Amino acid sequence: MPDFATRRTMMVDTQVRPSDVTSFPIIEAMLHVPRESFVPESRREAAYLGENLYLAPGRVILDPRTLAKLLEGFDVKPGERVLDLATGLGYGAAVFDRLGAEVVALEEEPALAQAAAAALAAGGSARTRVHQGPLVEGASGHAPFDVILIEGAVEVVPDAILAQLREDGRIGAIFAEDNLGIARIGRKEGGTVNWRYAFNAGAPVLPGFARATAFVF
Repeated sequence: MPDFATRRTMMVDTQVRPSDVTSFPIIEAMLHVPRESFVPESRREAAYLGENLYLAPGRVILDPRTLAKLLEGFDVKPGERVLDLATGLGYGAAVFDRLGAEVVALEEEPALAQAAAAALAAGGSARTRVHQGPLVEGASGHAPFDVILIEGAVEVVPDAILAQLREDGRIGAIFAEDNLGIARIGRKEGGTVNWRYAFNAGAPVLPGFARATAFVF
């Protein structure tokens, strides 16, 4: 039987700590949350590899390094309200929950939302609720959010999502630019989100988050 606990420790020691993630709460959360419970059954053997795990067309579970570095950039405090957008099967939401956040896990695909709700409940993520709906619309009924994580790449972030970020709130996403992936963290100041470079990372562009194609006549 796979020794997932040992693999989880190795993931933290070889993927998270060497990536300049020093926050003890993040390290503790990633040592605690069983990642294998939040990946497709057929991919559990690959749960602790340092790569994105395929879920569906345009959808992945972010690799541990990318998630950890974004979390460190957010500096989440207990009690803050978080939108985990494109939660997939709920791993990122479970880590946020372990950090003490109040989490809304947004998922568009009904089957994924149902599976995420079951996995989060089984794992004891009592501060997390799963919201099923279009990713591009966010979860306005639960806004405003202190933190928004977009779990996939984007070319643009819809205004509807930016509007759900609280003043002085933080948002993170991977921007697809010229075949590169650049993780950025934004902070809302004076009603405007100002983005800064965080690190390089890769993921497929989420459905609905591509830039509209301009037609030239």
